[in-house]
Amino acid sequence: MDALSDVVGIAPTDPRVLPLIETHLTLMHATSPRESVHALPPELLSAGGVRFFAILQEDAAIAMGALKPLGNGQGEIKSMHVREAHRGRGLADRMLAHLIAEARAAGMTEVLLETGSRPAFAPARAFYARHGFTECPPYVGYAADVESTFMRLPLDRTA
Repeated sequence: MDALSDVVGIAPTDPRVLPLIETHLTLMHATSPRESVHALPPELLSAGGVRFFAILQEDAAIAMGALKPLGNGQGEIKSMHVREAHRGRGLADRMLAHLIAEARAAGMTEVLLETGSRPAFAPARAFYARHGFTECPPYVGYAADVESTFMRLPLDRTA
């Protein structure tokens, strides 16, 4: 994989990640009604204890993900995205493994996420299901929405 970085903690306002965040936000707004888009802009990806990570190729982010603490041992995975040209190379697996490891290290006992329910989000739902996530009811900060699928993964403290 041509000179890829490890997963690195980085500010979501760093110029190397802003184009990928913009691509992600554009895609989310193109595939869901405005009121059902829960992707965060850069300024909110650096607020409230959110930890943001990227995989860089040279000087550009090609994969990203964030972990938002929710309290009560829970964390939320936010804004996972791999640039389309780099999909199928295991980068999403690397990013998710990193986010789960960070959640465990922070003492979290469960990670949650919200993704879309439309067909465009089927690959994301299948990806998370392959990694042990199961559907769950809406959690803190969300209301039931036919446009959303909520998923959870209990964390084994010994893994």
